[in-house]
Amino acid sequence: MSQRISSSLRYERTVRAMSQSRLAGLVGITRQSYSAIERGTSIPSADVAMRLARTLDTSVESLFRLPEDAPPTVTVELAGPSMSGPGPVRLVEIGGRRLGIPLRDSNASRVEPADGIGRLEATVGLRVELFGDRPPPCDLVVLGCDPSFELIAHTLRHRSRIEVVWIPSASRVALEGLARGHAHVAGIHLVDAKTRDPQAHAVDRMVPFPCTRFRFARWEQCLIVAPGNPAGIEGVSDLAREGIRFVNRESGSGSRILIDLHLEREGIPRAAVRGYEDTSAKGHIAVAAAVAGGLADVGVGIRAAALSFGLEAVLLEEEAYDLVIPDHFLELPGVQALLALLRTSSVRTQVEALGGYDVEGMGLPR
Repeated sequence: MSQRISSSLRYERTVRAMSQSRLAGLVGITRQSYSAIERGTSIPSADVAMRLARTLDTSVESLFRLPEDAPPTVTVELAGPSMSGPGPVRLVEIGGRRLGIPLRDSNASRVEPADGIGRLEATVGLRVELFGDRPPPCDLVVLGCDPSFELIAHTLRHRSRIEVVWIPSASRVALEGLARGHAHVAGIHLVDAKTRDPQAHAVDRMVPFPCTRFRFARWEQCLIVAPGNPAGIEGVSDLAREGIRFVNRESGSGSRILIDLHLEREGIPRAAVRGYEDTSAKGHIAVAAAVAGGLADVGVGIRAAALSFGLEAVLLEEEAYDLVIPDHFLELPGVQALLALLRTSSVRTQVEALGGYDVEGMGLPR
């Protein structure tokens, strides 16, 4: 019986969306031979190993390891977005629980350092194969959709050496994650015509422990349009015009709740808006990117997102964007550093410079 070896073939093949038959054909071996190598029950010849590495644009050493050289693994609870296959994972500890946050998500436009490659296993949880060279331990996990938080996270790392993992999330998703203990901070902007303080109502209803809301900013929610507004979009009523292509936000986002409220006020059926049902952009930046790329004529998002792509924006209304922090996390060094940073004039100036933000009271409790 052949000695078993450890390999990363399955991961490398999966991330390239290649079938076993396809990779085997490119290397010049049978699918059955390749399958045995991937399972670790057959040791490839030096020639086959080098051809596999060349085809996958990696090294033989990164593909194959003897059992005693296999990297350490840990099993943790999955937090954040779901995983459809193996991918990079960041490890965090929140309230004594060790969690794994997938970093490959269509909602994230940036590249973050990972602790290892995670694979979701139904019986054990998220199994993470650790890298030898890993980033510093995470101090703070933040959920929310405000694109300026990337600036905040960068500044925290630079000034206070606080390592932040920011997971772009819709407002309701952020609160749900906070309630499950998967984050230290949730950023939200929610509207409700029937509730005097919809954000406080949502926190009380969705989070089972005491929390404090802190002011981040008031921002301008707008209809984002192309430069010069060639479609002549002046308000929500124009979304139902023939030929207008609308890019919607994902369910549970504050922007989608807002557009629903405006459509209801205008008496416009959702079905009358082309793109309402079959589009779902994850985040303000994604909406602006869709308009900038010509995939849509209009979408709803904050003015800062429009400005970042050189687009124009038609004001809908101003909203409050708040940070929700569980009271049992308020004394954590990372949380204290975040709140202190938000109260500095330099950071407020940086955020206001993005456009459409009013940062009066930033970092103060409501």
